[in-house]
Amino acid sequence: MSFERSNFDMTPDEKMEAVANLKQNMEENFVQLGQLLSDIRRTKLFKFKGYRTFKEFVENEFNMNGSFAAKIISNFDLFIRELDVDEHSAKEIGLDKLNMIKPLVKQAEFNEKQDWIKKAQELPTTELREEIKEIRENNKNKDRTMKDVFIEQYVERMVTFFNCNRKELNFKLALYFQDENLEEMRVIVKDKQRKFDETDQL
Repeated sequence: MSFERSNFDMTPDEKMEAVANLKQNMEENFVQLGQLLSDIRRTKLFKFKGYRTFKEFVENEFNMNGSFAAKIISNFDLFIRELDVDEHSAKEIGLDKLNMIKPLVKQAEFNEKQDWIKKAQELPTTELREEIKEIRENNKNKDRTMKDVFIEQYVERMVTFFNCNRKELNFKLALYFQDENLEEMRVIVKDKQRKFDETDQL
C-alpha cells in the first residue's frame, strides 16, 4: 500500500499497518511516521484498539518508547506542518539534527527559525551541536542574577565540605534546621536579604 494515499482515505487498520511498516526504517520514514502518529493521537484513534492513552498504544502495539514517539510527532508538527519544510529537506537534515535544533526553533523569531533550519542543513552534526551548546551557555550566563551566583557558590561550598551530593545536602540542612526557632530565623534572614539586595544594587 502506498503511503501517498491521504490519511483520511485509510482505515484504522491500514493506519496501524502503515505505522508498523514505516517503523522498520525510522531514519528514512520518520516524516511519514510522524504524520501518521500525529493523526492517530489527534483523532484518538488509539481508543479504537482499546487503549486509554496514546503512550500505552505506541508502547504496546509497536514497542516504541512513548517519549520517542512524542518527539517524532513534535518534529512533524513543527517543521513540516507549521514551518512548511518539505519532506526531502527534512530527511536531508535528519531526525537527530531536527531534535537538536527544535528547542531553539520553538523560541526563535520567524527569520531565526529559517536560519536554524539552514544551519542544520549545512553544518556537520558535531559543529551544530557545539554551536547550540555555546548559545545555551551564553544564554544561561546572561540570565544569571547575583542571587543565582550566590546560591551556586554556597551549594558548591557545602557539598564540598560535607562531601555529599545535593540531595544529601538538603537532608543534612533539614536535620540542622528542624529544631530551630523559625521566627528568629525569619528576622535574621530578612535582615541578611536586605543587606544582600543593597549590595547587589551598588
